[in-house]
Amino acid sequence: MSGAPAAAENGRWQARLELGLADRAGRTVVAHQRHQGPLTVQRPFYPEGAPCHLYLLHPPGGVVGGDRLEVRVRVEAGAHALITTPGAAKFYRSAGPRADQVQHLELAADGVLEWFPQENILFPGAQLCSSMAVDLAPGARFLGAEVHCLGRPAISERFAQGRADLRLRVSRAGVPLLLERLLVTAGQGLDGPTGLRGLPVTGTLLASGADAADLAAVRAHPGGAGYRPGADQTRPAATPLWAATLLGDLLIVRTLAPATEPIQRLFIALWGILRPRLLGRPACPPRIWAT
Repeated sequence: MSGAPAAAENGRWQARLELGLADRAGRTVVAHQRHQGPLTVQRPFYPEGAPCHLYLLHPPGGVVGGDRLEVRVRVEAGAHALITTPGAAKFYRSAGPRADQVQHLELAADGVLEWFPQENILFPGAQLCSSMAVDLAPGARFLGAEVHCLGRPAISERFAQGRADLRLRVSRAGVPLLLERLLVTAGQGLDGPTGLRGLPVTGTLLASGADAADLAAVRAHPGGAGYRPGADQTRPAATPLWAATLLGDLLIVRTLAPATEPIQRLFIALWGILRPRLLGRPACPPRIWAT
């Protein structure tokens, strides 16, 4: 386990975290850790035995234009980790420079990773390029999600200025399973049937190794009809609009909502359905989710 000095260029953070997770005598441990700048993890927790629960930490709490946060996680064969964050990531208004968030998750055969960070909040005027890549070896299992909140709907603040370039890639043995890109700029992408329908929060949940029965179990979750824009705008915590599909064995849930809380509740509920089916373990929520 090693670290490097903090790196800042022109007052901007260039932060990087590398994690290697391995099975040691039936228990997953952090076998490798290297960090540069303000990115690290707390000590592992073991609330359910062999799998480790890790909390990813970014002490500054916010990201400004010119910052770069890079996280690389390698899960070795037989290892099982759940990674989350204690709070939302905040991307502040930029005078021009772009902020970058890069997440690369690599799973060896029979490795298991559950990836559930809290949401990304993009303040109006933020300039962000966020990319998440999940590389699976045959037999690896991934269950995770990402949520982006454009603006601050709690105070009726829209993402009227700025740029959000949100990229997602999932591949197995080098073969792409999913390639997606959402580009939102001032006045484009937020509204309309081909955009976000005026809803500021978007989320994607992914589960590998799924089949038609798993898809049916997800679709049977109460509230499947979803939130309808304009139906009841007085309820900020309305049920989100969502749908589930299956691409090969990759189950994908996409959702839109007027606030983050409905998506968080939905994803936790669906995780509780899928985890026993795909990983053979009952839901064991990290303690930080209850705070």
